[in-house]
Amino acid sequence: MTQNQHPIGSGFTAASTAADVLAGIDLTGTDVVITGGHHGLGLETTRALAEAGASVTVAARNPDRAATALAGIERVATDRLDLLDPASIDTFAARYLDSGRPLHILVNNAGIMGGPLVRDARGYESQFATNHLGHFQLTLAVLPALRAARGARVVNLTSGGHRLSDIRWDDPHFATGYDDMGMLAYGQSKTANVLHAVELDRRWAGDGIRGYAVHPGIVLGTNLGPWLAEGEARTPWQTDDELRAMGLIDEHGQPVHDPDREMKTPQQGASTTVFAATSPLLAGIGGVYLKDNDVSPLDVDPKPINFGAEPVSSEVVPHAVDPESARRLWELSERLIRR
Repeated sequence: MTQNQHPIGSGFTAASTAADVLAGIDLTGTDVVITGGHHGLGLETTRALAEAGASVTVAARNPDRAATALAGIERVATDRLDLLDPASIDTFAARYLDSGRPLHILVNNAGIMGGPLVRDARGYESQFATNHLGHFQLTLAVLPALRAARGARVVNLTSGGHRLSDIRWDDPHFATGYDDMGMLAYGQSKTANVLHAVELDRRWAGDGIRGYAVHPGIVLGTNLGPWLAEGEARTPWQTDDELRAMGLIDEHGQPVHDPDREMKTPQQGASTTVFAATSPLLAGIGGVYLKDNDVSPLDVDPKPINFGAEPVSSEVVPHAVDPESARRLWELSERLIRR
C-alpha cells in the first residue's frame, strides 16, 4: 500500500483554497454527507461543495444550531448524529438509506482534540470513540448507499498529530498512560483515521469506493474541544501565551496565516478535503494520506515531535499506512462497535 504514498504533482499548493481546487468541477447530482459540516473546516467544506452543485447533508449533534450556521447556503440539509452514541449513528444511517439516495461522497470531518480523560457509555476513550469508532460505524452503516453511487469516495479528516502515537493495541482506551493534555490519545485516534482509509480502500475499491485520509494543516477556530460550546476557538490548554509562543497568533491575538508552515485559513484548510473528495487527479489512487492538495511523501525516518520547534513535520509515517495494522484495526473496530 505504501507504494502509492508519494506526490503526484497536482499543481496545487499549500496556499490553494477549496474554490481553487473546485474550479471547473460541476457536482450537480452529487450527494454528500459530512459530519460536523457547520463550523470551521467543515463549514468551508460544505460551502465549497454546495456552491459547486452538490446536495449536502450535514450531520450534527444539534441540527437546529447547524441549520442556523448554514443559513443562506443552497442545497444543504441537516440531520441529527452523535458520534458518541451508537444508536444515533444507526438511526441517522437508516434515515439516509430510507431516502433511496446514493452517497457519492462521505466526509468524516467531525472530531475532538485533547483535554482530560473522558469515556463514553461503553467505557471507551472519547477521542478514539468519536474520531475513529463513530466514523467507522457510520461508514459501514451507509455502505449500501456508497455502493449505489457506482463510484464513491470516503474522506477521513486526520492530522499530522498521527505521528504522536501508533495504535495502543494492548490498551487503546487508556486504562493507564493518559497524558495531561490527552495528546497521545489524540495521536492514536488520528492514526486510526489513516489506517481506516487504507483498509477501506483495500476492501472496497472493487466496488468503486475509494478511501482517503486528509491532513488539513493548522486552522484555528475549528472547535475541537468536546467540553466547549460550539464555536469556541481553542481548547482550554491553548492560552494566548502558548499560541503566541508557537507562532500561531500575533501580538494582537489574531491568527497567523502562513500556509507554507501549515498555518492556514479555513478556506485553505478545507482545500485538501475537497481535493480528496472530488479531484479527477486521484482517479485510480486510493488508500493514501494527503496534505497540501497532493499525496504526502512517506517519512521513513520520523523525528520526535517537539511542539514549539520549527518546523513540525506533518508527512505521513509508516505506522499509519501499514497494511497489516490497517487490517488489524478494522477487525478490532468491528468487535468494538458490536459491544
